[in-house]
Amino acid sequence: MTTLVRSVRFDQETLLIAHLLRRAGFGATPQELDSYRGMSYSDVVEALLDPDPSSTTMPTDIIFRLFPEYHASLGIDACTNWAFRMITTENPLEEKKILFWHGIFATGNDKLNNPLTILRQIDMFRRVGTDRFDDLLLELSKDPAMLIFLDNQTNHSGSINENYGREILELFSLGVGNYNEDDVKECARAFTGWSVKNAEYMALQGQKDSIWPYSRIAWHYEYRADDHDDGEKTFLGETGNFNGEDIVEIICRQDAAAQFISRHLYNFFVADEVPVPAWSDTPARDPKAIATLAKAYVDSDHSIKAMLRVLFNSDFFKEATYKKYMGPVEMIIGTLRLTGEVDSPGLGMFSAIEEAGYMGQLLFYPPSVEGWHSGEEWVNSGTLMDRVNFAASHIGNLDHPGIRDLVDRIVASCGTQPSPKDLVDSTLQLLGPVYASDDTRALLIDLASRSGAVNASAYPDSAEFDKLMSDLLRMIVSTREYQLI
Repeated sequence: MTTLVRSVRFDQETLLIAHLLRRAGFGATPQELDSYRGMSYSDVVEALLDPDPSSTTMPTDIIFRLFPEYHASLGIDACTNWAFRMITTENPLEEKKILFWHGIFATGNDKLNNPLTILRQIDMFRRVGTDRFDDLLLELSKDPAMLIFLDNQTNHSGSINENYGREILELFSLGVGNYNEDDVKECARAFTGWSVKNAEYMALQGQKDSIWPYSRIAWHYEYRADDHDDGEKTFLGETGNFNGEDIVEIICRQDAAAQFISRHLYNFFVADEVPVPAWSDTPARDPKAIATLAKAYVDSDHSIKAMLRVLFNSDFFKEATYKKYMGPVEMIIGTLRLTGEVDSPGLGMFSAIEEAGYMGQLLFYPPSVEGWHSGEEWVNSGTLMDRVNFAASHIGNLDHPGIRDLVDRIVASCGTQPSPKDLVDSTLQLLGPVYASDDTRALLIDLASRSGAVNASAYPDSAEFDKLMSDLLRMIVSTREYQLI
């Protein structure tokens, strides 16, 4: 049996908002819950979808000025830059949607060797990631990182390269079984001439790092009309003198596109599905939910924001608490947002991003164009130890301001002499809240009882109480239940 404890007395609305913040952001810190106090669940949904334009995020030039090592030039610098923004943002859904698209439109720096170009792709996701799917797919098709990653700069009239034409259909929009090989070829023909400007020279200069310290040169999109196949094409049953824009429009009005993007949204925001390659022969986990999202796609003229509004307000979302495993990046970012230890750029972010890689998800380095498999595959005998060690070392450190604040709140909710049961229940609640099985909860209460009566009367000067809270926090983040959001 699994129980959600309620010692801090969160009402149902607050519990739903906490669930929303875990999925639409990177966890529900006490400070974030405070910021939404007095708002209804539906109002919080709207605040996430349409954030206050006055919300502040540190501009990139200020980040570079404070810490030049974050410059998007080499290695993991660029993804560290993005991770810093994920940790410090006041608009968590803005960054979470980018993580969503980065997992679908997976672009790898191991091939590009140009992190700045991928960072600009990330900026593109930030700009249009909740617009119409048509607009996003068109921007992606012009994105230099994607063009180079899937070789479209070598896709020429009379000598096509099918790589991008295949992946835009198979992995980005429709899925296997909703097109044929002729459609792939005709799609590739339509995207001939979609290239990057002066690619050979730019690549050579980037390899030399001749423009350091400003960064490697980023590629720029260029349409080469003289290299475009102007012939008639037949694609998904329609015939015409199609260019890439026409292909995107045809793709996005397919029922299969509505189903495909709906299943991706469900998998990322609601509950773990099987990996994408299995979708063609494995039914959706919740077909009614997919149908609801697909209808929102059609009714809104393919608006991702409208789909998310329907998703977050749906019963199937509200009832999906703790039906997803935290991804490595969610684990890292959520932990550092909770601890409050990151408020300015620094070296610590590099090790944090490397930790995400050890757990199986190094940003900008997906294992393939298919992206990362999620769900239970995130947690195995190797990665679990990395997850536990990272969370325990950061969340168990009471010197971090966010953890000290959390302990203050626990004491305020329990009084100065909490019973072991009340202490455990309040800690579980404020830390997520976290579900705990009866067995897990019994172990935590036993830990809280080991020193006899818990006495926080001397708090915050009591070293013994601080040691107990550190041990309790470390044990909670080491449980299986903590891996779920």
